[in-house]
Amino acid sequence: MIETLTRTVQPAITVAGLAKTYGGTDKPVHAVAGIDFHVPAGSVTALLGGNGAGKTTTIAMLLGLLKPTAGSIRILDTDMLRDRHHVLPRLNFSSPYVDLPHRLTVRQNLMVFAGLYAVSQAPKRIEQLAEELNFATLLDRPAGALSAGQKTRVALAKALINQPDVLLLDEPTASLDPDTADWVRSLLEKYRKERGITILLASHNMGEVERLCDQVLMMKQGRIVDRGTAPDLVAKYGRQTLEQVFLDIARGQGRAAELNEVPA
Repeated sequence: MIETLTRTVQPAITVAGLAKTYGGTDKPVHAVAGIDFHVPAGSVTALLGGNGAGKTTTIAMLLGLLKPTAGSIRILDTDMLRDRHHVLPRLNFSSPYVDLPHRLTVRQNLMVFAGLYAVSQAPKRIEQLAEELNFATLLDRPAGALSAGQKTRVALAKALINQPDVLLLDEPTASLDPDTADWVRSLLEKYRKERGITILLASHNMGEVERLCDQVLMMKQGRIVDRGTAPDLVAKYGRQTLEQVFLDIARGQGRAAELNEVPA
């Protein structure tokens, strides 16, 4: 008799009741208003929403940079509010909006982060990343002298230097020309396939999301208002593209208004 075994993919990220509130009790501002989601190990999940929806605040709480007002975060089966230092060496983050120190060279910057993550054979790892990401000629150039595309390559090298199991990305291809942006997406696809990493991606590029992501979380005013695969959301809203779905939700019209923005 042949026995069929089923395997459950455990979440790499689990968030429950996560909230961040600013201000006093008179006029509180709910940047994140009690959200729940999980990201299966080895998957790519998109966190979408307009400016001020709560995406960056959510990522900052996942990284431990902001303390939540309420809720829980587990990453790689670790309680991030109590024991995040046990798992931080297995995480990393990239954003084009976070600059490296301009006066340090690219090599010096990467050596600093290699030290923070206790990367063994750091010079060799930096040379390897420089070859893979095509910036070997920039290693001894000051970080402040790089173009936007060059900065993105170096930021990705910083994010991959410790070979993370979970990668958090905030607008990884913002301000890039189409060719460079496509190159970055191909790199992420390759890295995910080779290492089986988990990625949480905040992006305003819907084509990027449709290409890379297994799951989409739609945020508005600090809440997750819908979720699903990109094709499922497009079908649910009766649209042709994910960008049209995004606009419906952002503007509270069409199918989004009919659904009354009730979280799935």
